[in-house]
Amino acid sequence: MAAEAVQAIGWWGVPLAIIAGTMRGGTPFLFVSLGECLTEKSGKINLGLEGTLLTGAMAAYGTSYLTGSPWLGVLAAGVAGALLGCIHGWLSQQLRVNDVAVGIAMIIFGSGVAFFFGKPFIQPKATQLPTIDLGGWSDTPAIQAALQISPLFLIGLAIAPLMAWFFKSTRWGLFIRAVGDSPEAARAMGVSIFKVRMLSVVAGSFLAGIGGAALSLYYPGLWTERISSGQGLMAVALVIFARWNPIACLWASLLFGGAQAIGPALQSIGIEDGYYLFNAAPYVLTLVIMILTCSPKRTLSGVPGALGTDT
Repeated sequence: MAAEAVQAIGWWGVPLAIIAGTMRGGTPFLFVSLGECLTEKSGKINLGLEGTLLTGAMAAYGTSYLTGSPWLGVLAAGVAGALLGCIHGWLSQQLRVNDVAVGIAMIIFGSGVAFFFGKPFIQPKATQLPTIDLGGWSDTPAIQAALQISPLFLIGLAIAPLMAWFFKSTRWGLFIRAVGDSPEAARAMGVSIFKVRMLSVVAGSFLAGIGGAALSLYYPGLWTERISSGQGLMAVALVIFARWNPIACLWASLLFGGAQAIGPALQSIGIEDGYYLFNAAPYVLTLVIMILTCSPKRTLSGVPGALGTDT
């Protein structure tokens, strides 16, 4: 739809398509990064979000196709993500078990589950999520089509400040930060580290599953086995870039969504040279962020003290 807007109004449509693509492409990044932010705040890292994203996308698409209700599909995606989160949360807290190893295993497991159960839904057309038309001010059909926004994007916008408030001003937010920064101090306060981390991983995976629903029921609005394109793994770099701040995760998600929209916007006006290079912009951005943040001469601000440890 954004591409049609570009074709209809020429070069002026390029920024419009990028803005529209930022909101569409940024929605999955937003949910996955907020979920990972919640998980990492508790001191655990979930590298298995790629599998969670795929499982959520498949569950949402299949449920919407079978029931005709896309919102039931969104709920199913969240539940599917939460179930994978239960497995990850339990396994990652066992003695002598490494977070990275569990994450890799969950990528394989989640992807396998999605591919196995999702095969019947590759061809059928599921009911898509309704959109909010922000282009009603214009008489140009192309602009109206480009500015059709999913309610999921607006929900994600609301969750980001709500999560920031939760971490700062609630008792459970304090528990999560305490467990993530100093497990021994949290234990001395009588806080159950296992319980807090388990709930954080499950809730974070629930949000990541909804990110999958945004892929299959909103943009691009279909189910294929390659629909995630590594967005689950990119979200881990995005959270580091955002310094574990939910509000910063929102802006970083829009940045990644905008980078993802550059290639299609330019291709739609006939610029084919460098198409694959522009499409690689999110991956290049991820690499640059990892290089910049992994410098031994820099200290990351906001990093949970127990992140990456076995405590």
